[in-house]
Amino acid sequence: MKYLIAGLGSVGRRHMRNLVALGETDIVLYRTHKATLPDDELAGYPVETDFTEALKKHKPDAVIVSNPTSLHMDIAIPAAETGCAILLEKPIADSMAHVDELKKAVQNSGSKVLVAFQFRFHPGMVKTRELIENGEIGRVVSASVHFGEYLPAWHPWEDYRTGYAARADMGGGVVATQSHSLDYLPWLVGKKVEAVWGFADKLSDLEVTADDTAKIGVRFEGGAVGSFHLDYNQQPPEHEFRIIGTNGTIKWNLADGAARIYRVEKKDWDVYPLPEGWERNVMFQQQTQHFVDVVAGKAEPSCTLDDGVQVQQVIAAVHESQKTGKLISL
Repeated sequence: MKYLIAGLGSVGRRHMRNLVALGETDIVLYRTHKATLPDDELAGYPVETDFTEALKKHKPDAVIVSNPTSLHMDIAIPAAETGCAILLEKPIADSMAHVDELKKAVQNSGSKVLVAFQFRFHPGMVKTRELIENGEIGRVVSASVHFGEYLPAWHPWEDYRTGYAARADMGGGVVATQSHSLDYLPWLVGKKVEAVWGFADKLSDLEVTADDTAKIGVRFEGGAVGSFHLDYNQQPPEHEFRIIGTNGTIKWNLADGAARIYRVEKKDWDVYPLPEGWERNVMFQQQTQHFVDVVAGKAEPSCTLDDGVQVQQVIAAVHESQKTGKLISL
């Protein structure tokens, strides 16, 4: 199978390394040469600077879209039109403007799209979803996420002010860039989001042109409610969720990665720790393996384009709510 990677920043290179680790070496690089990382590890791979020509010349089986968010559709739509399988980084776009065009291209060509929300492969998340599906905490009533992380510490090798996450013109901002939880919480709860309110603005002293702090409320289908705190400012970083049901509670935090469940009948917590030796890249490795299986026709995408579209709708609704002060129905 031939893979074309569009975007060779940190996440694009992670995808490349994980492909190579799986034995996939037929890789083509589409580059604009704006990456801030050294080129050493890219040596030996064919490089193209015109994406249309790259598709025609190399006829890849799959395309990995890992360029800045504002440029995703420029790659994803033509890739879908040619029938390539696509690993599409999150969020899928910087707006809803061209989403229908992508959906139409996918429908016409039969292209398979996996949206790259890697937290779906975290063992604590997988266990939480299993516990909820099995009715271990009864019916979910409410859920909350706290996700705060200091933006300048993300990529110490570059000026955070120039990165896409900090820039509104590149599709950045904390709501879009840290949209992981906007995907995984509905996935864990097992319900789509039907209404959104949000506050999202630049409130910190960081030199960014996009929102760096957000408070978001959602109502899920069936009536359960959820809340999200997202920020670029918190030190030390913290990422955790809590899901409350009619018969218990589940907690998780990224620091130790364990899922914890309080069962009412037991009146105590059970802990499901991470597997021995587990580290962060395992999520990405498993996501890459899943994508390879999708490309080979051995699996269907576990995080679909429709899943990615729902997250994009929530992001758009947060910003609309911020502007109008209204609850937004999806």
